[in-house]
Amino acid sequence: MEQSQLQEELNVVAELIQQCVSENAHVALDQTEYQTRYDGLAERFDQTKARLDEVGNVITEKQAKKEQIERFLAELERQDGVATEFDENLWYSLVDFVTVFNKEDVRFTFKDGTEIKV
Repeated sequence: MEQSQLQEELNVVAELIQQCVSENAHVALDQTEYQTRYDGLAERFDQTKARLDEVGNVITEKQAKKEQIERFLAELERQDGVATEFDENLWYSLVDFVTVFNKEDVRFTFKDGTEIKV
């Protein structure tokens, strides 16, 4: 929702900038006032674009996380009951990384973000 609002705002500001430039090209304007108006619109455009980029990055990260969790859940659903022996494919599909702090503190981080300390 915010992304579409920001995109609409970007379109409006771009149109306002185009109108400002066009007016300056066709009508004798005070160049100081024109520059102030143009600079304000350009700053508004840049700020909106930066926020739109931030929102786009958050959406992309969330989509990637969603896909990762879906793959994780699909792998879990494929399992036939409880694993009774080490399965390398299961290990690589579920565990993202292991962090060893010391012999009493080993942490397994799963691809869904869950962390288990053993």
